[in-house]
Amino acid sequence: MNNKGLLIIYSVFRVGKGTIMKEMLKKEDNFRLSVSATTRAPRPGEVNGREYYFISKEEFEEMIKNDEFFEYAQYSDNYYGTPKKPVEEMLEKGLDVFLEIEVQGGLQMMDKRPDALSIFIVPPSLEELESRLRGRNTETEEVIEKRLSAVEFEKQFVPKYDVKVVNDKVEDAVNQVIDIVKKEKEKRNN
Repeated sequence: MNNKGLLIIYSVFRVGKGTIMKEMLKKEDNFRLSVSATTRAPRPGEVNGREYYFISKEEFEEMIKNDEFFEYAQYSDNYYGTPKKPVEEMLEKGLDVFLEIEVQGGLQMMDKRPDALSIFIVPPSLEELESRLRGRNTETEEVIEKRLSAVEFEKQFVPKYDVKVVNDKVEDAVNQVIDIVKKEKEKRNN
């Protein structure tokens, strides 16, 4: 019997991912969210090791050389990546680890870890996604248009994921993801 945790690649169209993840982590003791590393400075209220591992550009580049990341990318002069060691340690303890990751990183992970379960959270419709984005009243029109354009590009990759979950109601999406993970883990442990 294999009691190793399950690695889950978890991607979403940039709206609602935090809400679903928070609810799942509250409901399931065995679920963990991997913490990414970044070279950007912490924002007010962010804690090293909770939101991100905040490291220097030199440290990050050394970790790249030593193949210590599952995946990494550079955005706006900063690096972001998923360190292998803490994720592997949690998996060895039997914990199920979510990599909350954008599509390009998700595709990289699928190549590197074909054993991972990949889940893509989608809105009921692109119109609903736009409505949710606009309803927040937190972004400029330019930012909203950029995000919608990114969604148009990313949606072509959704079929590459093992499972697609529609986020119509948060509670339903949470329960569906929990159920999918439990069934997959059961299947692998038998």
